[in-house]
Amino acid sequence: MELELNIKNLNCAHCGHKIETAIANLPEVEKCYLNFYVKKINLTVDKNINKKDFLKKINSIANKIEYGVTFTSNNLHEIDNNKHYNSNSYMHNETQLHKTHSHGDEKINYWDNIILIVASISLILSLFLPSNIYKNLALIIIYLLVGHDVLRKSVINLINKNFLDENFLMSIATIGAIGIGEYTEAIGVMIFYKIGEYFQEKAVGNSKKSIESLLKLKNISANLKILSGETKEVRPETLKKGDIIVVKVGESIPIDGIVVKGSSILNSAALTGESLPVFVETGAKVLSGNINLEGILEIKVLREYKNSAISKIVKMVEESNSKKSEIDKFITKFAKYYTPVVVITAIFIGLILPIFLGNFGLWFKKSLIFLVISCPCALVLSVPLTFFSSIGLCSKRGILVKGANYLERLNKIDSIIFDKTGTLTKGTFKIDKIININSSKKEVLEIAKAGEIYSNHPLAKAIINYDNLKIDENNINNYKEFSGKGTSCKYKNNPIAVGNKKLMDLFKIKYDHLNLEEDNSTVYVIKNSILIGIIKFSDEIKKDAKKTIESLNLLNISSYLLTGDNKKIGEKVGTKIGFNKENIFTNLLPENKVSILKKIKNKSKGTIFVGDGINDAPSLNISDIGIAMGGIGSDIAVESADIVLINDEPSKIIELLKIVKINRKIVNENIIFSLGIKFIVMFLGILGLANIWMAIFADVGVSLIAVLNASRILKIKKL
Repeated sequence: MELELNIKNLNCAHCGHKIETAIANLPEVEKCYLNFYVKKINLTVDKNINKKDFLKKINSIANKIEYGVTFTSNNLHEIDNNKHYNSNSYMHNETQLHKTHSHGDEKINYWDNIILIVASISLILSLFLPSNIYKNLALIIIYLLVGHDVLRKSVINLINKNFLDENFLMSIATIGAIGIGEYTEAIGVMIFYKIGEYFQEKAVGNSKKSIESLLKLKNISANLKILSGETKEVRPETLKKGDIIVVKVGESIPIDGIVVKGSSILNSAALTGESLPVFVETGAKVLSGNINLEGILEIKVLREYKNSAISKIVKMVEESNSKKSEIDKFITKFAKYYTPVVVITAIFIGLILPIFLGNFGLWFKKSLIFLVISCPCALVLSVPLTFFSSIGLCSKRGILVKGANYLERLNKIDSIIFDKTGTLTKGTFKIDKIININSSKKEVLEIAKAGEIYSNHPLAKAIINYDNLKIDENNINNYKEFSGKGTSCKYKNNPIAVGNKKLMDLFKIKYDHLNLEEDNSTVYVIKNSILIGIIKFSDEIKKDAKKTIESLNLLNISSYLLTGDNKKIGEKVGTKIGFNKENIFTNLLPENKVSILKKIKNKSKGTIFVGDGINDAPSLNISDIGIAMGGIGSDIAVESADIVLINDEPSKIIELLKIVKINRKIVNENIIFSLGIKFIVMFLGILGLANIWMAIFADVGVSLIAVLNASRILKIKKL
C-alpha cells in the first residue's frame, strides 16, 4: 500500500534525513522517501497496517527527532473514481485552509521579527552602558526572548536523546558564552543565527515556489460535457477515455486529448519552455498544461489523468529526489559522522586540554567555536537542493528527469545512440520525388491519388495531401484493396493500380529492365497494365536534428543511428543529419538494436539511448540513460525511460547536458566552499585567531550562501 503524507514544522534538512532513516527502518515499511523541499513523505507499507496507529507511530518518531514535526493525511485529495464531486466546495475548502495556515505563519513571523528588531536595538544600546548586574540581567532577559524557541527545542531533544542538532549545539555555545561573561556575544550570536535561519528559509522557499509554479499547472477541475449538452465541473481524476471536456479561454487544459471542435492558440511555455504560441484545430492532439488563449475548445479525452502529461510532470518532479545521486548519499553518510566527531573534538579542546595546558576560559571559548560549526546543514541542505533546482529547471524546459542519480550519471556520457523514426525524423512521410515513365508527372500523381483515395496507409495519406490536385470520386469504380500490396480500381474507365512490388507481381507487370530497388517508401503507379510512374517518399527530418548531432560532435560525444530502414535509405538520412557512415546501422529488428547497443556500451564510459516506440523499450532499459520522446512516444517507452522530452525535440538533449554541467559546477562549489570555510575557521579557532562570530558565519552564513548558490539554477534564462 502506498501513502503520501504532508509534513508540518520540518525546518532542518539534517533532521529530515534522520526521520527518513528512522521510518525506513520500521518493519512494516518497504520504501520511504522524504522530500524536504515539497514537505511530503511517500511510503510503501504493509497493506494490513492500521493507518491511524501507523500515523501516530511515525509522528512520535519524527517529534523525537525534531520537536513539532507532524505528518498529516490530506483527505481533500482522496479520490473516489466512481463519483463526481462538488468542485466549488473543494476549491472553497482548499482556499480556506490556505488562508488559515498563511495567517498563522504570518502572525508567528510578525512577532519573531519584532523581537529580533527590539533585541538588536537593545544589544547596540547596551554597548554604550557600563557593565553591572542590572545590565547583565537585562541582557539575559533579551537572550531568553530571542532564543526561547531554540532553548526549548534543545531541552526536548535532550530528553528524547537526540540532541546532536543545531538547536542544542547553539544553546550550549551561547550558554557557555554567558558562563564566561560574554553576554553581548551570546545575544549577538543568537540574533545572527536567527536572522541567518530566516534568510536561509526564505531562499529555500523561493526555490520551492519556482518549482511550484510548474506544479500549479495541475488542474483541480475540468468542464465535462454531459448528455444534455451542458457542462459539469468535475475533478480531472474522474474523467474517462472518450469523455468530452470543454476548455474556455484562459483555462489550462486539464488532461491529454484530441480537439474535436473549435480552434485556438495555445501557450505551452510553462510545459515545454517554448515561448511561441501553437495553433490547434480539429484533429490536433493537445497535452495537459497548455493554456487556451483564444476560442473555446471541445476535447476528447485520450488517456486517464494519471497518465496525462502534466500529471506525470508533477509526479516526476516531486519524486525525482527519491533516486539520490551518489554525491548526495555521500553527504548524508558524511553528515552522520561529521557532527559527532566535531562535538567530541570540542569536548576534548574545552575540557581535556585545559587539564594539561591550563587557562580553562581560553580553551573553553575555543571549544564553543567547534560546537557552533559542527552542524553540517550547509551541505545537507545545498547539495540535494542543487539537484532539485536542476530537475526543476529541466522540467520548465520540457525535460522530465526521474531522479537526481540520472543527472549525475550524465556527467560520464560519451556515446549517444538514436533510433531514427519519431526521434530524429517526424515519423510522417512526404513525397520526395515523382518519376514519370511514358507519362507526365501530373498524370502519375492523379492516378496515384485516385488509387489511394480510400486507403489509410501513411504513404497513401502523403499522396492525398500532396499538391492541390482534386479527384472526383464519381470517376472511381470497382475499388479493391490488396492487403500488404496496394489497391486497384477503374478511374475514368481505365484500370489502374497503386502499390509496392508485390502488387506489380500480382498484376504481372514487367519491370526487370528498369533495375528498380525495393524499399518500404516507394509506390508504383500502373495504368492499363503499364508502369507509368514511381513515387519516392522520405520521412521528414526534424528541424533541430542536424544541429543536435553537430553540437554533440563539439562536445566530443559519439553519435550512433539505429534504424529498421534498408542500407541505402538509412545511410542517406543518417549522413544528411550528420552521422558518420560507420556509425549508421540499418535493417535492424528490436533485438538487433539491443545487440548493437550492448557492443557500443562495452566500449563506452556511458551511453544514452534515445527512442520513442514500444520496440525501443528494451534498449531504453539496458542503456546507462534512456531518453524517450514524450509527445508522440508510446506509454511503454516513456515508462521505461529515465528522462522524457515532452515536445519531442532532440535538441533538448543539448540543453540537458548544459544543465548537468552547471549542476556539477555548483555542487562542487558548495562542497568546497562549505567544508573549506568550516575547516579554516576550526584551524583559526585552535590558533586563537577566530571568534564565535566567525563560527556563526561558518555555520549559518555558509549555509545561506550555499543555498542561494544552489537556487540560482532556477533563475537561469538562457543556456
